[in-house]
Amino acid sequence: ITLSNGETVAISQVIDCLGDSCPRPQLMTKKAMSNAAPGDVLEVRIDNPTSMEAIPPLMPGLDGTHLDTIKSDRYWQVIVRKN
Repeated sequence: ITLSNGETVAISQVIDCLGDSCPRPQLMTKKAMSNAAPGDVLEVRIDNPTSMEAIPPLMPGLDGTHLDTIKSDRYWQVIVRKN
């Protein structure tokens, strides 16, 4: 996937949270991050604005980095990396 800064990253895992509301997307992201290897890039698909806004602030506590949030037609792709 190409980030808004032009950098291209390979997605290791997609977490499908479409139709889910808080706190499910946060919990699914937390679980996926705990199982990810350092350097893995995860794409969290979210169609709930509150959940989309809640993922980036979680990253420091999950040993992760928020790389980008990309708006598509029906959902956001929140791109995060395990440090």
